[in-house]
Amino acid sequence: ASGALLTVPTVLTLFRIAAVPVFIAIATTLPPAAAATPCAVLFAAASATDALDGYLARKLNCVSTFGAFLDPVADKLLVCVAAVVLASNLPAAVAP
Repeated sequence: ASGALLTVPTVLTLFRIAAVPVFIAIATTLPPAAAATPCAVLFAAASATDALDGYLARKLNCVSTFGAFLDPVADKLLVCVAAVVLASNLPAAVAP
């Protein structure tokens, strides 16, 4: 395990966390139809870093306790925010 706090995988995880307010800003300032593509691209990019950071942590032998803690936090934060944004943009006829 690496003792360094900011490794490449951890920086990728921090990118996912930093993407959350950007995702929220796009979803709340643009009309739903205009926000769909940028939100999807941002979500896909952030999701790709999830797979990449785990791979790099193992490949570069820089697994850290901080990164192991932060990674699932970033995952849950991004997915929960995306779920809330999607649920809040459902048409009134579909939402209960």
